[in-house]
Amino acid sequence: MLEKPAGSAAANSLTHRIARYLSESLRAVAFTGAGISTESGIPDFRSPGGIWSRYQPVLFQDFLASEKARREYWLMKKEGYRELRGAKPNAGHRALASLEAAGKLRAIITQNIDGLHQDAGSRRVLELHGTSRHCICLECSARYEPELIQDRLEAGVEVPRCDSCGGLLKSATISFGQALPVDVLSEAIDLCIKTDLILAIGSSLVVEPAASLPLQAKQNGARLVIINKTETPLDDLADLVLRDPIGASLTQVVQHLGLGLPDS
Repeated sequence: MLEKPAGSAAANSLTHRIARYLSESLRAVAFTGAGISTESGIPDFRSPGGIWSRYQPVLFQDFLASEKARREYWLMKKEGYRELRGAKPNAGHRALASLEAAGKLRAIITQNIDGLHQDAGSRRVLELHGTSRHCICLECSARYEPELIQDRLEAGVEVPRCDSCGGLLKSATISFGQALPVDVLSEAIDLCIKTDLILAIGSSLVVEPAASLPLQAKQNGARLVIINKTETPLDDLADLVLRDPIGASLTQVVQHLGLGLPDS
């Protein structure tokens, strides 16, 4: 493992090494977590002051069974939407979009629900934990724009229901106890088995089953690069660990490759 402290003079040489890895790779993928979006003003759910420091996550089974749990769920979602609304992609998101556009990156596998990778221009984004970009009826699968549901919540509706069938509405995000989308997970696993380089960016690498994907890539012979401000369980297995800010680090990587960033 190669590692330098954040802000060190050697950080530039490490981003140059990451660029070299990308140049040598034929099937690179990125795996991203909440840390890449904090530079867009979206708090990490687990950090002090994050949503989960103020609310207990509602299990999917409890959401289905309990009106009280549904009220708690939508109270949390109402506040969380305020944090997501208006967020824009940062340099880290745009750098990954640039790498994909240049053929240096096959796909982004993300734990994030904010849709900022797509906003930055990334085309192949696998959202393991769903998306906050729409709500869905659990009965008839009708889809609703989140702004419409947020307006109802702000107006005092505690548990929104489907206009068509009266069924339960839920954000299209994946709750604890809810299965990850099988097709997305299967595609992600396939990518990680076949990749020769995985960039794990902004993830604590502790939330399963998603966190096992970079490990699976490493066990199948891929290089593993970790860019994260704190330690992860996979640091000792990584080929390179970088603790510098994500946006600045990925911008350097793109520049080393002679590429530019998409417009913000």
